[in-house]
Amino acid sequence: MEETKRNLCMQYVLLLLIGYFASQLYASSDVKFYESFDEAFDGRWVVSEKEEYKGVWKHAKSEGHDDYGLLVSEVARKYAIVKELHDPADLKDGTAILQYETRLQNGLECGGAYLKYLRPQEAGWTANVFDSESPYSIMFGPDKCGATNKVHFILKHKNPKSGEYIEHHLKNPPSVPSDKLTHVYTAILKPDNELRVLIDGEEKKKANFLSAEDFEPPLVPPKTIPDPDDKKPEDWDERAKIPDPDAKKPEDWDEDAPLEIEDEDAVKPEGWLDDEPEEIDDPDATKPEDWDDEEDGEWEAPKIDNPKCESASGCGEWKRPMKRNPAYKGKWYASLIDNPSYKGIWKPQQIPNPNYFELEKPNFEPVAAIGIEIWTMQDGILFDNILIASDEKVAESYREMKWKPKFLVEKEKQKAEEEAAGISGGLKGVQKKVFDLLYKIADIPFLSEHKLKILDLIEKAEKQPNMTIGILISVVVVVFTILLKLVFGGKKPAKTTEESKKTEVAETSNNQENTEEKEEQNDDTTAPPRRRNTRRDN
Repeated sequence: MEETKRNLCMQYVLLLLIGYFASQLYASSDVKFYESFDEAFDGRWVVSEKEEYKGVWKHAKSEGHDDYGLLVSEVARKYAIVKELHDPADLKDGTAILQYETRLQNGLECGGAYLKYLRPQEAGWTANVFDSESPYSIMFGPDKCGATNKVHFILKHKNPKSGEYIEHHLKNPPSVPSDKLTHVYTAILKPDNELRVLIDGEEKKKANFLSAEDFEPPLVPPKTIPDPDDKKPEDWDERAKIPDPDAKKPEDWDEDAPLEIEDEDAVKPEGWLDDEPEEIDDPDATKPEDWDDEEDGEWEAPKIDNPKCESASGCGEWKRPMKRNPAYKGKWYASLIDNPSYKGIWKPQQIPNPNYFELEKPNFEPVAAIGIEIWTMQDGILFDNILIASDEKVAESYREMKWKPKFLVEKEKQKAEEEAAGISGGLKGVQKKVFDLLYKIADIPFLSEHKLKILDLIEKAEKQPNMTIGILISVVVVVFTILLKLVFGGKKPAKTTEESKKTEVAETSNNQENTEEKEEQNDDTTAPPRRRNTRRDN
């Protein structure tokens, strides 16, 4: 009994200590903004009154937890809500951390779940008119629809020369987790211009704000630009090759020779039934009782294959088959030679960029408000624990205390549900590893041009798990093909002038031949025999 009391006492003291340290953490000067949604958001967050935003926000518990969040409650709606900060958060000096949780309780096939960090608005702006045009400094978070599958990081940066705000998108951003668990997204902005994007505390992307390799367009504009007033001269010749003016068509080149001719050596097979049609009326067919000749027309029995033709070598009128004409050469074209007047592809001259500026570090605008302005086809998206801080350890502590306990519970529940549904843990685990690997492959920088194609394949595999192996093979083929192109680069040994002429003539003839061959095939194609309906369509 005494031992039990001591244990209860120790637990109580431990809870008090945790509560004390938690309160100290939340009161830390390193925390510039924090929203737990433990209390109803009414009066603190403002829902946009703009007509297009009909989505209803709710203060609701995360499924399976006692923890509350801000919930997207309806499908196929636009949503907009904003929270103005009492004191704008300065992101310029030192480290800045943007972090929040989101849970896609019903999955996410098409929609956004990102935050907008708004800069100070113009005079007269009010929160109830928040919309897609409200200027923001940073947009951060997941977005998935069709071929789009990325965790956005977009910086709107002001050009000090032009005064224009430009959207700079992080290149090759990480993909969105495909499950229905709670995930925490973290963006760490360092004073040395480094950006790190974390998902569930794991680094998924590292970039440099001033690197042209990491942002599109680059924050620092080019020093020179094409002269908009420069025009291509009228006599500028961009043709690298021209037809040889001295080339002449050979005397024996017959352009009118047909592609195919009758095979004169062909003979009619024995047993060919000239007087038997290939199809006959179905003798077993009868005119439907409800057939109306005046309304439906004269009834005709449907056609069937003539049974007499099954044992014969053929039926109907026999014609000699066609064969390729050995005299066919197609239209003659002069071979191509190097153009003596070739000047290359014309480009306007470069002039100094009037909007060029040098930059030591980005000029981050202060965060005056945090908004969620999204369009989504899914409901059940839950936002929680929005944090702006200046200490990475503080952000990590919030992940450990707020996010991780929920995540672990959800993982266990997911595992139990899969086992109850009879899903093999081994197979499911293998598939998850495969999907994780595929998403990592899609994020490889040199595959950026083909990322959409790879993501499309992955999404098909997720919807049809039995296709996992086939999809994996497809992705491997895509990657292998790209690697071959990168290694060999399409390089070919140089040809002599004579070889080039022969190749060009051959290619020209082949192209023309293929075109005419297709045309001949189209002309010879006949439609299948028309069959009459045996009954009226209702």
